[in-house]
Amino acid sequence: MTIELHVEGMSCQHCVAAVTNAIREHDAAARVQVDLAAGRVVVESAQSVDALKAAIDEAGYTVTSAVTSAVTSVS
Repeated sequence: MTIELHVEGMSCQHCVAAVTNAIREHDAAARVQVDLAAGRVVVESAQSVDALKAAIDEAGYTVTSAVTSAVTSVS
């Protein structure tokens, strides 16, 4: 599933790496894209929204909103 998170507190590439690493600690296969300027993190992961929020919170950042969408593969 694809999850779009709005994250407060990210201001540099170190923040991008910290958020990315926090997510990947819970799901090593997660695909993570961070838009630093927009404060947006898009994650493709099997983990729940709550698990990803907790991981980001543990890294010291605040998730202000999350939107989930199912992704279907086309063969």
